Amino acid sequence: MSISTPHISQKRPIIRQLDDQAANRIAAGEVVERPASAVKELVENALDAGAKRIDVAYADGGKTLIRVTDNGCGMTAQDLPLALSRHATSKIDGSDLLNIHTFGFRGEALPSLGAVGRLTIQSRVVGEDGATITISGGAASPVKPAALNSGTVVELRDLFFATPARLKFMRTDRAEAQAIADVIKRLAMAEPKVSFTLRDVSDGKREREIFRADAEQGEMFNALQMRLARVIGRQFADNAIQIDAERDGVRLTGYAALPTYSRGAAVEQFLFVNGRPVRDKMLIGALRAAYMDFLSRDRHPAAALFVTCDPERVDVNVHPAKAEVRFRDAAMVRGLIVTGLRHALGSVGHRASTTVAEATLGAMRPEPVREPMANHAAAGMRPRIYQMDRPSVGATRASYAAQAPMMQPGFQPAPSYAQTRPASFDEGAMAFDAPLTSARMEDGDSAQTDAPLGAARAQVHENYIIAQTATGMVIVDQHAAHERLVYEKLKRQMAENRVPAQALLIPEVVDLSAGDAQLLLDHAEALTALGLTLEPFGGTAVAVRETPACLGEINAEALVMDVLDELSDLGDSQLVQAKIEAVLSRMACHGSIRSGRRMRAEEMNALLREMEATPHSGQCNHGRPTYVELKLADIERLFGRT
Repeated sequence: MSISTPHISQKRPIIRQLDDQAANRIAAGEVVERPASAVKELVENALDAGAKRIDVAYADGGKTLIRVTDNGCGMTAQDLPLALSRHATSKIDGSDLLNIHTFGFRGEALPSLGAVGRLTIQSRVVGEDGATITISGGAASPVKPAALNSGTVVELRDLFFATPARLKFMRTDRAEAQAIADVIKRLAMAEPKVSFTLRDVSDGKREREIFRADAEQGEMFNALQMRLARVIGRQFADNAIQIDAERDGVRLTGYAALPTYSRGAAVEQFLFVNGRPVRDKMLIGALRAAYMDFLSRDRHPAAALFVTCDPERVDVNVHPAKAEVRFRDAAMVRGLIVTGLRHALGSVGHRASTTVAEATLGAMRPEPVREPMANHAAAGMRPRIYQMDRPSVGATRASYAAQAPMMQPGFQPAPSYAQTRPASFDEGAMAFDAPLTSARMEDGDSAQTDAPLGAARAQVHENYIIAQTATGMVIVDQHAAHERLVYEKLKRQMAENRVPAQALLIPEVVDLSAGDAQLLLDHAEALTALGLTLEPFGGTAVAVRETPACLGEINAEALVMDVLDELSDLGDSQLVQAKIEAVLSRMACHGSIRSGRRMRAEEMNALLREMEATPHSGQCNHGRPTYVELKLADIERLFGRT
């Protein structure tokens, strides 16, 4: 019985030259995957043209209409037909494909869009007449005059009408519109000094403004922070730290969020290389490695990072969509991201995100107290309103003096409660009985109140320290806080004394391929510093001589294979270090103050002072906050004192 093979023809195949329309439709499959891809290409062209204002309008998720209007340099009537030719571009001259300073350079976007949709371009250069050209399904019309201000308007209708099979793979209008918004927001972050507007014109009678970002002013970091606040949200900007690091001509800038401001998914990770938004696996891995010691596996960091280097040190011509890049020295770039982020996170000390306090206030929000309106005929209720200010000590004394009753001649006051209560009564329980004396504090206590985490006032449920600050109060989880302090101390000791290694009685030999063995041996020195000693064992085998002592008895071969997988995937391995730090974290957990232990005032204050002096003390080893700070204004709002 003969079995036919569909990919093997019995006749000799004939080589044919595809026409331009077929070639453009094939190219469109790579360049234009969905409406958002078309928006990306058109907006990048506008940015390359020097536009300072870009307006994007779409209908039906971009399936029926995409219109991009910019105030860039424009094109002449002679340029328009050439712009619709394949591999025609003004960005490069073709002599050096590595020295690229623009978003686009391949010259494929416009002809690809014209091959699968109905494309109209109107453009005008200052000092010349406007012109327009239309191309539908790859067939172009003659250039015609057009009335237009300087700039360009590109209108794409009926995307994929020439390739109807692609329409079956389109998602819902809402999903496609969300993808378009994501593209615009990423480009808006890359260019904070450019104004962007995104509108939905699906309803012909009423359009909706989906996104708007006016051009930001000021120096680079201020403009970027304001743009990030507008695009990602004010919470991110308030809880992000500035990143600025450089190594060997590569600079890392941007903002990274505090570990306590983490997300349940990688939805707020934005990476840029020379201003180009990218989705690079190596860069994402470096970002996760930088937060590895601060977040649990189910939480994801938030960051907007910009890598800037000489264009010749990075290849952006990896894929037509230009979303992937290749660095000449990927290990150095990865190391810069990891060390730059960890140094910045360490410099903020004990700081925790404001979202922790907001979540606490949300959980404590009381039901509004309501009372009937004075006019019983009126329906409804109104909230009870208090107008109370915090008086100064002098005002308090004057108030008490004014409120004192007038003493009549011969009047003998009755004994006060303070004179008649039993001697065993707790003086601290009735502090309001003597308001003036309770308000006074010792000088040292006042100094501690001015400290960032304040002065300890009480311990509740043998686990939570209540501290008073100059502007509010702090609630500290004593176990989580001390666990982080012990963990950081163990890490410092490990860094100073290296990782103790235990020699294997019989070295374990692992057989590998030639490439894998060489990859491991190239990183042998770094692994030795972590207590894992590898040596060549002839041929393509590798011998494991020592393993980290703190890991105890482990499967050395399994550890080596896991390290190798990480090296092959990311170019670097944090696996051994992560395992060691996991052991140190468990040691810190067992060696820290346990819940249920009562602490003296001096112990609580000592813990607060050590937290202030220790980096990363704002979150425990699992990424949870170690303290919550409540401002006095927030507390007063809880009680309706605003």
